[in-house]
Amino acid sequence: MKPSVFIDGEAGTTGLQIRARLAGRTDVELVSVDPARRKDDAERRRLLNAVDVAVLCLPDEAAREAAGMVENPATRILDASSAHRVTEGWTYGLPELTATQEGEIAEARRVSVPGCYATGMVALTRPLVDAGLLGPDHPLSVQGASGYSGGGRQLVDVMEGRGGEHRLAGPYRAYALELAHKHEPEMQRYGGLSGRPLFTPSVGAWRQGMLVQIPLFTRTLPGRPTGADLHAALSAHYAGRRFVRVVPMEGAPTVLDPEALADTNDMELFVYENAELGHALLVARLDNLGKGASGQAVQDLDLMLGLSDPTRDYGVPREAAGV
Repeated sequence: MKPSVFIDGEAGTTGLQIRARLAGRTDVELVSVDPARRKDDAERRRLLNAVDVAVLCLPDEAAREAAGMVENPATRILDASSAHRVTEGWTYGLPELTATQEGEIAEARRVSVPGCYATGMVALTRPLVDAGLLGPDHPLSVQGASGYSGGGRQLVDVMEGRGGEHRLAGPYRAYALELAHKHEPEMQRYGGLSGRPLFTPSVGAWRQGMLVQIPLFTRTLPGRPTGADLHAALSAHYAGRRFVRVVPMEGAPTVLDPEALADTNDMELFVYENAELGHALLVARLDNLGKGASGQAVQDLDLMLGLSDPTRDYGVPREAAGV
């Protein structure tokens, strides 16, 4: 019997792309709520408790409410919101975090999909902290730039001519200038830091794809590592990983297109260095809806269901995504 999956919030950006990535799969049964009963809490509760895995693609408060509706001990939850990323009892859904993380996700009853910015930041910092090249108490600055699909369905509609107004609509916007972005707690915990990084995100007028950048003064790091040392630590950590590639320093592009990995579940990591000045720059490039959301969610789902396939790329044709 095929495992059953219910996507609560399948009409949103992340939900649509998860569904698109599962379209055509014959090894899972997708269960949907009758459109006429989409706002019927009793029907949602019934479905949440009737499936093997409930995938939550909801705003944070609604995700907490939905998780509270699950009373069936056999139903497992995969939450794509930020509601449970640092909540006790929930497993962080970044399979490449540590050597044991895939196994922990496979066994978990409750899994929280990482945030898009946090995926890039944690992927860059955690291996360096674990290798002793970046101190946990190092004051870290993180900059991110994402395509507008990261702003959800409302911003997508506005940017593509189907809506009226949105505070982030435009060619480029810096936001979260209160310096308290909701991704910061997971960045701190899973990035291996003892304090919050200073994180400044922005959104641009492209649809999908993002860059996450972390500048470093190498003279302030333990042992004053070179760029090659940082690159070697990242390469060792991600050796053999399908979806994370550490790009060689030699010949690395000096101009990066944030859209290059759109519609994939891939992530590229770069290390740049000006050795004379003691400057280094770490960069992660990924699709904010792929490895930063829906692609990673389906990667986690397959681990939870024991359906991982070494030939599956977790990509999605853009025309099939429905957003």
